[in-house]
Amino acid sequence: MALQGISVIELAGLAPGPFCGMVLADFGARVMRVDRPGSRYDVSGLARGKRSVALDLKQPRGVAVLRRLCAQSDVLLDPFRSGVMERLQLGPEILQRENPRLIYARLSGFGQSGSFSRLAGHDINYLALSGVLSKIGRSGENPYAPLNLLADFAGGGLICALGIIMALFERTRSGKGQVIDANMVEGTAYLSSFLWKTQKLNLWEAPRGQNMLDGGAPFYTTYRTADGEFMAVGAIEPQFYELLIKGLGLKPDELPNQMSMNDWPEMKKKFGDVFAKKTKAEWCQIFDGTDACVTPVLTFEEVVSHDHNKERGSFITNEEQDVSPRPAPRLSDTPAVPSFKRDPFVGEHTEEILKEFGFSLEEIDQLTSDKIIESHKARSKFCILMPTHSDTQT
Repeated sequence: MALQGISVIELAGLAPGPFCGMVLADFGARVMRVDRPGSRYDVSGLARGKRSVALDLKQPRGVAVLRRLCAQSDVLLDPFRSGVMERLQLGPEILQRENPRLIYARLSGFGQSGSFSRLAGHDINYLALSGVLSKIGRSGENPYAPLNLLADFAGGGLICALGIIMALFERTRSGKGQVIDANMVEGTAYLSSFLWKTQKLNLWEAPRGQNMLDGGAPFYTTYRTADGEFMAVGAIEPQFYELLIKGLGLKPDELPNQMSMNDWPEMKKKFGDVFAKKTKAEWCQIFDGTDACVTPVLTFEEVVSHDHNKERGSFITNEEQDVSPRPAPRLSDTPAVPSFKRDPFVGEHTEEILKEFGFSLEEIDQLTSDKIIESHKARSKFCILMPTHSDTQT
């Protein structure tokens, strides 16, 4: 795979960091997640293809162990707020002095500097500070966050993975690692470059929810069907809009001009009335195979069995019958080969990893005895472990 031979130390965190690590693992990197002792399971759900070592970083000897791991690794993924790693004596100045080739990826909410850099936050806060949240929502309603996907995973985890790949590529020329300051505010803002660069094109001149691409246009929105399901419409171009009108059984000469914004509310009502007369399946029969840009809004239960997705194998099932999306993009010569094994238990590979990094059996036994590390062997899959307050982390 593309990242074969790259070793990554991922410090356990929530959402964005684990996703970044999973992307790297899916494409061949050897990802070792450092978990807190006393935990019982990974709370992120994004541990595919990783191994776990349980290590107490609150103890100086635990810090020393991590430094030895980093001295032989390519990437360190730091998911904490600014200053946390420095307080642990694990900042980039120390680790890159010991390993100049180390790529130190810092993934935070607000970045490593600035007045908000040490504050707590979540996806909705980063989305708000990026300016993007102000653009999302229905007309006359409050802005709303589209799940926690934009800031956490797109602006955070995926942008950080991109930074790591670029730093790895640059290292082939300089031989040196570098520090990556990936943060969800700036990552999300960068994703919104199109919004900024098209302000002079009058795409966003109307209030939120009344523009062509934010739900204001009758040809770019969703409609409820007779069975309570939904269809998505994106017929922007005239030739696609013409096919939409044909499929709806409407007469073009009885409708206002497609781009007459004053008529959009009435046109949306008219289109909505038509869509409500047939089921989702019936509309699929009408629009499938056409360029009307009309598609069903699939549920998680439906998406796996949709013909297009089945034909491409877009979703995969692991050994525990859990379904998830196949890694993207597809590379022709070195495609991702995601692990089909269950996610690792916390500390499942502690001894295995330390041995690989040159720790002796005596050292491992002493670290275990002193509660610096923990090793948990695989448990029965029928054992259900409930979280406790001490299992969670911020």
